[in-house]
Order: sequence, then structure tokens, then C-alpha cells
Amino acid sequence: MTAHQRTWLTTDAFERLRDELAELRRHRHSAHPDEDDTLGEPRRQARIRQLEEILHSAVVGEAPPDDGVAEPGMVLTVRFDDDPATETFLLGVRDGGDADGLEVYSPESPLGRALAGARQGESRTYPVPSGATVRVTLVRAVPYGQHTAR
Repeated sequence: MTAHQRTWLTTDAFERLRDELAELRRHRHSAHPDEDDTLGEPRRQARIRQLEEILHSAVVGEAPPDDGVAEPGMVLTVRFDDDPATETFLLGVRDGGDADGLEVYSPESPLGRALAGARQGESRTYPVPSGATVRVTLVRAVPYGQHTAR
């Protein structure tokens, strides 16, 4: 994540990540770390840095404009060329929580990067780990919180 990027988070996601960071910091300052704790310390420190960066750049609960353009904070409905069914997900930060039952895709994922800036009806392609290229069409993009209204 670069310094100028903003991270869109739901209020619940922000609170969960803030609480996780507080817990990691509390544990770090514990007077009696055990041997298992010291083995995981580099991983814990990396997670603390990651959470600090996410929370520092967070845009919390602010809905993006309802302009049909794919961007973080939007609920996207897409159709993959090999499947007539649609898939709906939130473009945002995965935090391990429940985004109203929606799957969450990171804007930094191959799919998220491919769809960034797409308008409704626009098709984009992105590479998958097998080396193939997948074509996806943005069917609908609405701000999170307005996604149940049709």
C-alpha cells in the first residue's frame, strides 16, 4: 500500500481491526512472554505494522459516490464469461469479519485491480494463478449500505 492510498472500511471492520491492534500491543508489552510468544514475535510485529498502516489510511463508513464506477466501498455484481450466473461482493479490506454476508475482495487482488475504475457494462480481464486470463463484466456497482436496494 502506498502512502497516498486510502483504505475503505466499514465501521465494524474498523472497530475489529482497532481492537486487534490493541490486543497485539497489549500482548507485546506483557511482563511474562512465554517461549511460544517469542517465536511468533516477528509475525506479530508485521501484523501490528500492517494494521497501523490500514487504520492510518482508513476511510470509515463514508460511502463512495453512487456513480456506478467500481472502487473501494462499492458492492459489485459481476458476471464471468464462463458462467451465466452473477456474483456479488464488497470491494474493500478483508478483516475476517462479516460484511453483511458478502464476500470481500481486496482492491489489491487481481480481480480488484482489474475492476478498479470500471463502469457498469464494462468488461475487463485479469490473470489467474494458472496463467489463464479471465474476462469479467461489471453488471452493477452501488455503495455499501445501498446494495440491498434495487
